[in-house]
Amino acid sequence: MGILNTLLRAVTWWNGQTLNTQFHTWRYGVKVGQDDQGNIFYQTKDAKRRWVIFNGEAEASRVSPDWHGWLHHTYAEPPSDRPMVHKTWEKPHRENLTGTALAYAPAGSIRRENPSERRDYEAWSPE
Repeated sequence: MGILNTLLRAVTWWNGQTLNTQFHTWRYGVKVGQDDQGNIFYQTKDAKRRWVIFNGEAEASRVSPDWHGWLHHTYAEPPSDRPMVHKTWEKPHRENLTGTALAYAPAGSIRRENPSERRDYEAWSPE
């Protein structure tokens, strides 16, 4: 199994980091922090480049707004050093669920368990 994982990491980028990214991170990266999903954030020693190593699938919407701002140089200090102040009405960050089983499906959608229970549509039938 170890050889297969190494081979997959050599040729795929969506299952975590590739071997090249791991080498670059080891050589030039300084760990800055980690979010609640286990994603690890790095920067170069001169703080010019910043990147994230995803814990699992590489999906950009899994990065919270706090860390997104830091990654794109909107904030100088990372959220691990200077956490953002959130309003009481703000909901916690959620990744984009489009295309997954957890995506929103309105009433009557064919993705619902029983789409035949639609009340907002009446099928046309010829006389």
